Amino acid sequence: MDRKVLRDDQWERIEQLLPGKVSDPGCTAGNNRGFVEAVLWIMRTGSPWRDLPEELGHWHRTYVRFSRWRENGVWERVAQGLRGDADLEQLFLDSTIVRAHQHSAGAQKRLAASTSAARAAD
Repeated sequence: MDRKVLRDDQWERIEQLLPGKVSDPGCTAGNNRGFVEAVLWIMRTGSPWRDLPEELGHWHRTYVRFSRWRENGVWERVAQGLRGDADLEQLFLDSTIVRAHQHSAGAQKRLAASTSAARAAD
């Protein structure tokens, strides 16, 4: 898959915040960028993990790694590291992420007593 979500300059900003660097104890991560691209694809599309395209990795291994990073606070560390960069030049909201109470649609409220009385009068 040729399309990437992250530009090179964006990747360079978060690369040092992720585990698996040569300077980290333990094993070195083989492809952090590919993994992050896979997670961003899932988040962007809202698809189930099982629908992850094979060229982005095996869905189950990607999910397990995503969960491990969540438990270890990696995603929080990335969010904290990028927090100061928010310029809010663009902010997107749509109805798929904004929940509204059922009564917020503006429909007329009907009271049970007045409805019963109106029916009895007819």
